[in-house]
Amino acid sequence: MRGLLDPKMDFVFKNIFGSEKHPNILISFLNATLKPKDLITEVEIKNTDLNKGYIEDKFSRLDVKATTSNNEIINIEIQLKNEYNMIKRSLYYWSKLYSEQLNEGEDYSLLKRTICINILNFKYLKTRMFHSVYRMKEIHTNEELSDIQEIHFIEIPKLEDGSDEKDMLVAWIEFLKNPESEKVRSLEMSVEEIREAKDELIKMSNDDTQRELYEMRAKTLRDKISALNEAERKGIKKGREEGRAEGRKEGIEEGEKNKAIEIAKSLIAIGLDKEAIAKSTGLDLCEVEKLMN
Repeated sequence: MRGLLDPKMDFVFKNIFGSEKHPNILISFLNATLKPKDLITEVEIKNTDLNKGYIEDKFSRLDVKATTSNNEIINIEIQLKNEYNMIKRSLYYWSKLYSEQLNEGEDYSLLKRTICINILNFKYLKTRMFHSVYRMKEIHTNEELSDIQEIHFIEIPKLEDGSDEKDMLVAWIEFLKNPESEKVRSLEMSVEEIREAKDELIKMSNDDTQRELYEMRAKTLRDKISALNEAERKGIKKGREEGRAEGRKEGIEEGEKNKAIEIAKSLIAIGLDKEAIAKSTGLDLCEVEKLMN
């Protein structure tokens, strides 16, 4: 029997958590993550298409979008590798989800609570907690301005062994970490949604077409990371060479600037957005825009 596909791969995650065929999986995950006073009872799942073009596009986002019975708009994105831009990326996509709700002339009162959930397979934030939640607050009094914006970061590697599996979010993260573990086998016996997710994962894993698409997506993401790493290596090498050639503080600074520019040019060539490039290189946004023109 072939091993199970990795549920942390965005293609697999979207098929399990973003499918209209089994909405109870997403409902369970959202209730576990958001812990709302009034439990979510229904979801309307958006962007369910998964065509080959999306699979092969290294910059496509195979995220899960939904609206809930609590009148919320939700976006869930899972990331395997650190691209060093998750905060700005999440704020950008949150702002798009929020602003695109209204057509010209419509009343602001129609705007819904908008939530982005980022599931990361790497450590990213300074906090030791595996689940962090951010809203807009006054910096002196900590008074909350509004709960209409909420951004979650779930850092899988920070989940400690021995965490309470009765907490459903812990249970879901255990499933994502290793769906074949003894912990998950035990959870299957008591949690219907975990069992349903595991069954769907087994079906995907035994389907030759789905496995082929999985391998295609895995290669696409590997190529993306390789391109980013290669761009950084080239920029660092060139910067060091130019810095050594100058031999003075001014030369070193110039070399570092040239290194950043070379990295930025390489990232532009592979289609990364300007905000992410500025974040990755330390260049000003206006400098990046000039390089793009």
